[in-house]
Amino acid sequence: MKRAIFISLLSFILFPILSQNFTFSDSARVSLLTCSPGKKVYEKFGHTAIRVNDPVTGIDVVFNFGVFDFNTKNFYLKFVKGETDYQLAVYDTKSFLEEYKNRNSIVWEQKLNLTLDEKRNLLHSLLKNYEPENRFYRYNFVYDNCSTRPRDKIVQSINGRVEYQLFTEPATFREMISEYTGENSWLQFGLDLIFGCDADKTVSRNVSMFLPENLMYEFQAAHIIDPNGAKRHLISESGTLISKQEEKFSDFLPIFQPMFVCTFLLILGIIITIFNNQKSFRLFDSLLYIISGLGGIVVFYLAFFSSHPLVKNNFNLLWLNPLNFVLGILLWFHKMKPYVFYYQVLNCFLIFLALVAYAAGFQVFNPASFPLILLLLLRSVRWTATTKKDFSQKKKNNRAYYTNGNGLHLHTRKK
Repeated sequence: MKRAIFISLLSFILFPILSQNFTFSDSARVSLLTCSPGKKVYEKFGHTAIRVNDPVTGIDVVFNFGVFDFNTKNFYLKFVKGETDYQLAVYDTKSFLEEYKNRNSIVWEQKLNLTLDEKRNLLHSLLKNYEPENRFYRYNFVYDNCSTRPRDKIVQSINGRVEYQLFTEPATFREMISEYTGENSWLQFGLDLIFGCDADKTVSRNVSMFLPENLMYEFQAAHIIDPNGAKRHLISESGTLISKQEEKFSDFLPIFQPMFVCTFLLILGIIITIFNNQKSFRLFDSLLYIISGLGGIVVFYLAFFSSHPLVKNNFNLLWLNPLNFVLGILLWFHKMKPYVFYYQVLNCFLIFLALVAYAAGFQVFNPASFPLILLLLLRSVRWTATTKKDFSQKKKNNRAYYTNGNGLHLHTRKK
């Protein structure tokens, strides 16, 4: 909250200065700032901003499209629904760099090789965007974020076109994102659960620049082609403003990683299945289905009601079923056994379809998901077999058959 207030006050102070007939001098410099990832979730992918430094007028400011406020009314609900509004803020470069120094992030600077008219076009566009009625925008993690906005402003101000030269190996959204979150992290595990099959599409060069470091690399190798066909580098000079300080990290114990935890649960489920302790497996299954059901509810909501990209068409819902939550409660009611039986038959079929979807390449599942999938399948098969056996035994115990002299079948309840 303090950060949001500080940025708002600083922006309020700076805006009148910048809006009063400001013009570049010939020595003005415009550059792209790229910040390396931080430790917090919203810092994991880095950051991009535009710096305008004019030594003649003494103005040295940063235009930052990545400002949001956790204390906005219904912030978390809006975030889940994909309705978070970000804003453009302007504050002095010294404050900006100090913040990223405290985060221990690297800050790279790439000076843009723009003509004076192009610089003026860019600044005019930024100031127009900073007007109170224009500064807020609906954030989209992939298609409209703190990296794509600066890129678009720069490209639109150029008299000509930008030609990108960097060769990059084709990659999917999921692969690109996992490079920043870590393949074995809980964050990536969670993202893989909520991401649908759209996350496994190959990303185009233009879209790949939603990641700040990708934008930096692309700009470094890019050229500007003016209307006369003349070619010049987009970046005239590059350097590092802040270097990262050496940190000592303790190795993340593998026992706390998703794969270990999920495998442990699978082994525990196998043991309970083998020893067939009625009380133990009922409690275990109830917790298993309730927790998986809660996860399924989140995934279902994102898939059908959220505006976030990449979360639609999610095959994880085949095994992470929201109805598991209800099942976890019904297990404790003996009269519900017939419903449990039919649901478990359906559940086995859906889990099988999930595995088929993965095998067919429709969607990539996180490796740590498979122990959970096998565990849910194992317990569903066990419940199906046990319940069916109980039905047969009950039918046999409740009926005794004998034939009278007329050949009629009479039924009597066993005493």
